[in-house]
Amino acid sequence: MSVPASPSSASEPRSAQGETRRHTIALVDDDRNILTTVSIGLQAEGFSTRVYTDGETALKAILENPPDLAIFDVKMPRMDGLELLRHLRERSSLPVIFLTSKDEEPDEALGLAMGADDYITKPFSQRLLAARIRAILRRSELVRTGPEEPIQENLPEPVVRGRLALDPARHQVEWDGQAVSLTVTEFLILEAMALRPGVVKSRNQLMDAAYNDDIYVDDRTIDSHIKRLRRKFRAVDPAFNAIDTLYGAGYSFSDEHAAGTAAGQEG
Repeated sequence: MSVPASPSSASEPRSAQGETRRHTIALVDDDRNILTTVSIGLQAEGFSTRVYTDGETALKAILENPPDLAIFDVKMPRMDGLELLRHLRERSSLPVIFLTSKDEEPDEALGLAMGADDYITKPFSQRLLAARIRAILRRSELVRTGPEEPIQENLPEPVVRGRLALDPARHQVEWDGQAVSLTVTEFLILEAMALRPGVVKSRNQLMDAAYNDDIYVDDRTIDSHIKRLRRKFRAVDPAFNAIDTLYGAGYSFSDEHAAGTAAGQEG
Protein backbone atom coordinates (compact mmCIF):
# COMPACT_ATOMS: atom_id res chain seq x y z
CA MET A 1 0.00 0.00 0.00
CA SER A 2 1.48 3.38 -0.90
CA VAL A 3 0.47 6.99 -0.56
CA PRO A 4 0.75 9.30 -3.59
CA ALA A 5 3.78 11.57 -3.54
CA SER A 6 3.73 15.34 -3.48
CA PRO A 7 5.73 17.59 -5.84
CA SER A 8 9.49 17.16 -5.50
CA SER A 9 11.65 19.46 -3.43
CA ALA A 10 14.51 21.48 -4.92
CA SER A 11 16.70 20.44 -2.01
CA GLU A 12 16.64 16.77 -3.03
CA PRO A 13 19.68 15.16 -4.75
CA ARG A 14 19.82 15.04 -8.51
CA SER A 15 20.24 12.01 -10.74
CA ALA A 16 22.96 11.56 -13.34
CA GLN A 17 20.56 13.10 -15.90
CA GLY A 18 20.15 16.19 -13.71
CA GLU A 19 16.60 15.35 -12.63
CA THR A 20 15.59 15.83 -9.03
CA ARG A 21 15.44 12.51 -7.17
CA ARG A 22 13.18 12.24 -4.16
CA HIS A 23 14.37 10.06 -1.31
CA THR A 24 11.98 7.19 -0.65
CA ILE A 25 11.04 6.26 2.92
CA ALA A 26 9.39 2.94 3.80
CA LEU A 27 7.02 3.19 6.78
CA VAL A 28 6.00 0.02 8.64
CA ASP A 29 3.33 0.26 11.36
CA ASP A 30 0.10 -1.62 12.05
CA ASP A 31 -1.61 1.64 13.06
CA ARG A 32 -3.05 3.06 9.84
CA ASN A 33 -3.65 6.45 11.44
CA ILE A 34 0.04 6.80 12.26
CA LEU A 35 0.99 5.61 8.78
CA THR A 36 -1.24 8.20 7.14
CA THR A 37 -0.14 11.04 9.41
CA VAL A 38 3.58 10.32 9.11
CA SER A 39 3.37 9.68 5.37
CA ILE A 40 1.59 12.97 4.69
CA GLY A 41 4.07 14.81 6.92
CA LEU A 42 7.09 13.33 5.14
CA GLN A 43 5.63 14.06 1.72
CA ALA A 44 5.24 17.68 2.80
CA GLU A 45 8.96 17.62 3.63
CA GLY A 46 9.80 16.46 0.10
CA PHE A 47 10.06 12.69 0.57
CA SER A 48 8.31 9.88 -1.28
CA THR A 49 6.76 7.23 0.95
CA ARG A 50 5.71 3.60 0.82
CA VAL A 51 3.61 2.29 3.69
CA TYR A 52 3.12 -1.24 5.03
CA THR A 53 0.91 -2.51 7.84
CA ASP A 54 2.84 -5.68 8.73
CA GLY A 55 6.45 -6.81 8.86
CA GLU A 56 6.22 -9.81 6.51
CA THR A 57 4.83 -7.76 3.63
CA ALA A 58 7.31 -4.97 4.32
CA LEU A 59 10.34 -7.29 4.37
CA LYS A 60 9.52 -8.79 0.99
CA ALA A 61 8.86 -5.40 -0.58
CA ILE A 62 11.95 -3.72 0.92
CA LEU A 63 14.29 -6.49 -0.25
CA GLU A 64 12.78 -6.54 -3.74
CA ASN A 65 12.75 -2.75 -4.16
CA PRO A 66 14.88 -1.06 -1.48
CA PRO A 67 13.94 2.44 -0.33
CA ASP A 68 16.53 4.95 0.88
CA LEU A 69 15.55 4.50 4.54
CA ALA A 70 12.97 2.57 6.55
CA ILE A 71 11.04 3.41 9.70
CA PHE A 72 9.73 0.48 11.77
CA ASP A 73 7.28 0.38 14.64
CA VAL A 74 8.39 -2.12 17.29
CA LYS A 75 5.06 -3.75 18.20
CA MET A 76 3.34 -5.26 15.13
CA PRO A 77 1.42 -8.48 14.40
CA ARG A 78 2.82 -11.36 12.29
CA MET A 79 6.37 -9.98 12.41
CA ASP A 80 7.35 -7.25 14.88
CA GLY A 81 9.92 -4.54 14.21
CA LEU A 82 12.77 -6.37 15.95
CA GLU A 83 12.28 -9.54 13.92
CA LEU A 84 11.87 -7.48 10.76
CA LEU A 85 15.21 -5.74 11.45
CA ARG A 86 16.91 -9.06 12.20
CA HIS A 87 15.83 -10.52 8.86
CA LEU A 88 16.72 -7.31 7.02
CA ARG A 89 20.21 -7.13 8.54
CA GLU A 90 20.96 -10.62 7.20
CA ARG A 91 20.89 -9.15 3.68
CA SER A 92 21.04 -5.36 3.90
CA SER A 93 22.59 -2.38 5.72
CA LEU A 94 19.65 -0.16 4.80
CA PRO A 95 19.34 2.72 7.32
CA VAL A 96 16.54 2.02 9.81
CA ILE A 97 14.85 4.21 12.42
CA PHE A 98 12.68 2.65 15.14
CA LEU A 99 9.49 4.20 16.46
CA THR A 100 9.01 3.14 20.07
CA SER A 101 6.77 3.85 23.03
CA LYS A 102 8.21 4.89 26.37
CA ASP A 103 7.39 1.50 27.88
CA GLU A 104 9.40 -0.28 25.15
CA GLU A 105 12.88 0.85 26.26
CA PRO A 106 14.37 -2.69 26.46
CA ASP A 107 13.19 -3.34 22.89
CA GLU A 108 14.61 0.02 21.87
CA ALA A 109 18.07 -0.85 23.22
CA LEU A 110 17.88 -4.29 21.61
CA GLY A 111 16.98 -2.74 18.28
CA LEU A 112 20.04 -0.48 18.40
CA ALA A 113 22.21 -3.45 19.31
CA MET A 114 20.82 -5.30 16.28
CA GLY A 115 21.83 -2.49 13.94
CA ALA A 116 19.12 0.18 13.92
CA ASP A 117 20.56 3.61 13.13
CA ASP A 118 18.31 5.64 15.40
CA TYR A 119 15.08 5.59 17.38
CA ILE A 120 12.31 8.08 18.12
CA THR A 121 9.93 7.79 21.04
CA LYS A 122 6.19 8.28 20.51
CA PRO A 123 4.64 10.80 20.54
CA PHE A 124 7.14 12.59 18.34
CA SER A 125 7.54 15.77 16.33
CA GLN A 126 7.24 15.45 12.54
CA ARG A 127 9.94 18.10 12.25
CA LEU A 128 12.30 16.07 14.46
CA LEU A 129 11.60 12.93 12.46
CA ALA A 130 12.38 14.71 9.17
CA ALA A 131 15.58 16.16 10.65
CA ARG A 132 16.81 12.76 11.77
CA ILE A 133 15.96 11.20 8.41
CA ARG A 134 17.93 13.88 6.58
CA ALA A 135 20.91 13.47 8.92
CA ILE A 136 21.09 9.72 8.31
CA LEU A 137 20.53 10.08 4.56
CA ARG A 138 23.33 12.63 4.26
CA ARG A 139 25.69 10.24 6.03
CA SER A 140 24.64 7.33 3.83
CA GLU A 141 24.85 9.15 0.48
CA LEU A 142 28.32 7.81 -0.34
CA VAL A 143 27.08 4.29 0.33
CA ARG A 144 24.48 4.73 -2.40
CA THR A 145 26.90 6.14 -4.99
CA GLY A 146 27.06 3.60 -7.79
CA PRO A 147 30.32 2.55 -9.50
CA GLU A 148 29.18 4.32 -12.66
CA GLU A 149 29.14 7.69 -10.90
CA PRO A 150 31.99 10.09 -11.80
CA ILE A 151 34.96 9.94 -9.43
CA GLN A 152 34.82 12.93 -7.10
CA GLU A 153 37.85 15.01 -6.22
CA ASN A 154 39.11 15.55 -2.66
CA LEU A 155 37.65 12.31 -1.34
CA PRO A 156 38.80 11.36 2.17
CA GLU A 157 41.88 9.13 2.30
CA PRO A 158 41.61 5.52 3.52
CA VAL A 159 42.50 4.99 7.18
CA VAL A 160 44.74 2.04 8.06
CA ARG A 161 45.37 1.10 11.68
CA GLY A 162 47.14 -2.23 11.86
CA ARG A 163 44.65 -4.86 10.74
CA LEU A 164 41.86 -2.29 10.43
CA ALA A 165 41.30 -0.64 7.04
CA LEU A 166 38.60 2.03 6.59
CA ASP A 167 37.65 3.57 3.25
CA PRO A 168 35.34 6.52 4.02
CA ALA A 169 34.72 7.29 0.34
CA ARG A 170 33.33 3.79 -0.27
CA HIS A 171 32.06 3.08 3.23
CA GLN A 172 34.11 -0.12 3.29
CA VAL A 173 35.68 -1.73 6.34
CA GLU A 174 38.12 -4.63 6.55
CA TRP A 175 39.71 -6.38 9.48
CA ASP A 176 42.77 -8.44 8.61
CA GLY A 177 41.60 -8.47 4.98
CA GLN A 178 38.07 -9.64 5.77
CA ALA A 179 35.11 -7.37 4.99
CA VAL A 180 32.97 -6.15 7.91
CA SER A 181 29.53 -4.74 7.04
CA LEU A 182 28.64 -1.68 9.13
CA THR A 183 25.73 0.71 9.15
CA VAL A 184 26.51 4.37 8.45
CA THR A 185 26.28 5.27 12.14
CA GLU A 186 28.56 2.41 13.18
CA PHE A 187 31.09 3.41 10.52
CA LEU A 188 31.21 7.02 11.71
CA ILE A 189 31.68 6.01 15.35
CA LEU A 190 34.50 3.63 14.44
CA GLU A 191 36.12 6.21 12.16
CA ALA A 192 36.06 8.83 14.94
CA MET A 193 37.98 6.48 17.23
CA ALA A 194 40.38 5.14 14.59
CA LEU A 195 41.44 8.62 13.47
CA ARG A 196 42.87 9.22 16.95
CA PRO A 197 44.03 5.81 18.20
CA GLY A 198 44.57 5.59 21.92
CA VAL A 199 42.62 8.79 22.55
CA VAL A 200 39.53 8.25 24.67
CA LYS A 201 36.44 9.63 22.97
CA SER A 202 33.59 10.54 25.28
CA ARG A 203 30.06 9.51 24.43
CA ASN A 204 29.28 13.12 23.60
CA GLN A 205 32.20 13.26 21.14
CA LEU A 206 31.04 10.05 19.48
CA MET A 207 27.50 11.43 19.32
CA ASP A 208 28.85 14.53 17.57
CA ALA A 209 30.71 12.35 15.05
CA ALA A 210 27.69 10.20 14.24
CA TYR A 211 24.83 12.66 14.83
CA ASN A 212 26.15 16.01 13.68
CA ASP A 213 22.83 17.82 13.28
CA ASP A 214 22.12 18.90 16.87
CA ILE A 215 20.03 15.79 17.42
CA TYR A 216 19.77 14.55 21.00
CA VAL A 217 20.84 10.96 21.51
CA ASP A 218 21.28 9.49 24.98
CA ASP A 219 24.29 7.57 26.29
CA ARG A 220 22.87 4.10 25.84
CA THR A 221 22.52 4.68 22.11
CA ILE A 222 26.31 4.99 21.77
CA ASP A 223 26.83 2.03 24.13
CA SER A 224 24.54 -0.10 21.97
CA HIS A 225 26.41 0.85 18.80
CA ILE A 226 29.76 -0.02 20.44
CA LYS A 227 28.41 -3.45 21.45
CA ARG A 228 27.20 -3.98 17.89
CA LEU A 229 30.61 -2.99 16.49
CA ARG A 230 32.40 -5.45 18.74
CA ARG A 231 29.96 -8.21 17.83
CA LYS A 232 30.47 -7.66 14.11
CA PHE A 233 34.27 -7.67 14.35
CA ARG A 234 34.26 -10.75 16.58
CA ALA A 235 32.23 -12.52 13.92
CA VAL A 236 35.32 -12.38 11.68
CA ASP A 237 37.89 -12.49 14.51
CA PRO A 238 36.72 -13.97 17.85
CA ALA A 239 39.76 -12.44 19.59
CA PHE A 240 39.01 -8.88 18.46
CA ASN A 241 39.65 -6.45 21.33
CA ALA A 242 40.72 -3.22 19.62
CA ILE A 243 37.91 -1.11 21.11
CA ASP A 244 38.70 -0.26 24.71
CA THR A 245 36.29 1.00 27.35
CA LEU A 246 37.37 3.52 29.97
CA TYR A 247 34.47 3.37 32.40
CA GLY A 248 32.99 6.76 33.14
CA ALA A 249 34.98 8.38 30.32
CA GLY A 250 34.25 6.73 26.98
CA TYR A 251 35.84 4.52 24.33
CA SER A 252 39.05 4.38 22.32
CA PHE A 253 40.57 2.42 19.45
CA SER A 254 43.74 0.55 20.41
CA ASP A 255 46.58 0.58 17.88
CA GLU A 256 48.38 -2.03 19.96
CA HIS A 257 45.51 -4.52 19.73
CA ALA A 258 45.07 -3.82 16.02
CA ALA A 259 48.75 -4.37 15.18
CA GLY A 260 50.19 -7.53 13.66
CA THR A 261 48.44 -10.29 11.74
CA ALA A 262 45.89 -12.86 12.71
CA ALA A 263 48.62 -15.47 12.99
CA GLY A 264 50.67 -13.33 15.34
CA GLN A 265 47.77 -11.90 17.32
CA GLU A 266 47.96 -11.76 21.10
CA GLY A 267 45.38 -13.69 23.04
